[in-house]
Amino acid sequence: MPDTGLRRELTKWDLTALGVNQVLGGAVFLMPALVFAQLGNWSIWAVASVGLLAMCIALCFAEAGSRFDGTGGAALYVHKAFGRFAGFEVGWMLWVVRTTSWASVVNGLADSLGYYWPTLRAGSTRTTLITALILTLMAINIRGIKQSAWVVNALTVGKLVPLTLFILLGLPHVAWGALAPGESLLSHPISAPILYLIFAYGGYEVVPVPAGETKDPKRAVPFAMILTIIVTGLVMSLAQVVSVGTLPGLATSKTPLADAALLFIGGWGALLMTIGATLSTTGQNMGSALSGSRNLFGLAEQGDLPAFFGWLHPTYRTPVVAIVLTSLLSLTLALSGTFASMATVSAVARLVVYVGTAAAVLALRRTGRAAFTIPGGPIVPVIALAVCVSILAGATAVQRQSGAIALVIGAVLFALAKFGRAERRS
Repeated sequence: MPDTGLRRELTKWDLTALGVNQVLGGAVFLMPALVFAQLGNWSIWAVASVGLLAMCIALCFAEAGSRFDGTGGAALYVHKAFGRFAGFEVGWMLWVVRTTSWASVVNGLADSLGYYWPTLRAGSTRTTLITALILTLMAINIRGIKQSAWVVNALTVGKLVPLTLFILLGLPHVAWGALAPGESLLSHPISAPILYLIFAYGGYEVVPVPAGETKDPKRAVPFAMILTIIVTGLVMSLAQVVSVGTLPGLATSKTPLADAALLFIGGWGALLMTIGATLSTTGQNMGSALSGSRNLFGLAEQGDLPAFFGWLHPTYRTPVVAIVLTSLLSLTLALSGTFASMATVSAVARLVVYVGTAAAVLALRRTGRAAFTIPGGPIVPVIALAVCVSILAGATAVQRQSGAIALVIGAVLFALAKFGRAERRS
């Protein structure tokens, strides 16, 4: 393994916790209402179907990740398969995903806490909460990768407990006869809720990003990718069933899990869901700070951004410049955007990353066998590639425009970095 100056302290269980933490963020507490409002009872099937798509994509990350042991994730795979510029654009979009996702989720945290403290839903109190949280997580990340992993692991356990109780205590109260779809799926707008679900399931792409700080990453990454989707797919699908089956007026709920728990558990159930949402979104924020900064560091490590972006703290050996820049951009976006708008931008950027990874799997197979190979030959990568491209094609003009703008900004930065390299050589 090449020596990058980073410390290899993460295990496969740390990576799994990171993946579960990122997928089961604020979205699992908020999305049931957003998706139900557009798809009705079809939302249950939509959540499960996108979960299967997520597994196809995760398997692509698992195979590609078993070939590499450096920091960067999808950017490394696409770079190796299709060249430096393509790899940079995917790495750049990974960073866009993390910053916009962080901005979205921290807004979701304020909304969840607003269940008990309405002043947190707007104004200076909301601004203070968001700013304090992002700056605190920034400081923890600077202190070291192991400390960051401990926080992520603890918060992952903290969110799984209330979600598991919500499902186990809620299933006996589900009105099963009312779950059948009452109208044709074609009568619903499909593109917007699917993009929301891409965002809701998204996050597992962070698992291979800190491979450069992981013990035995070629084995750890496939293990963590697959286990992450198994756990999160079950939790999200069952949470949707309980929400749809127990909460009248789900479509208009701002805090669907808390509102549903109030009905079948009582006041302490609503409080438990609020605590769970707080831990969940805080954990996802922590994971975004960790993985987003490593995306930026990985681009600098490859020479596609100025070396300044890859500067390591002399004591903690963490990419401090990348951590600070990621945190401050996320803070700016969080204070200027909303949960829904940031989620859509993040979903479009994710699809670009997923398309690149699935295509890279097919291309890299020509270079030899990977340590982990997806069964079924090209079937799974082709399915993942085709579905992601079709979803991108079905996105609205505004959604596609947001993705195109992000790609253009990345291309400009790449050109500037290339010019700088040429100047230094001359």
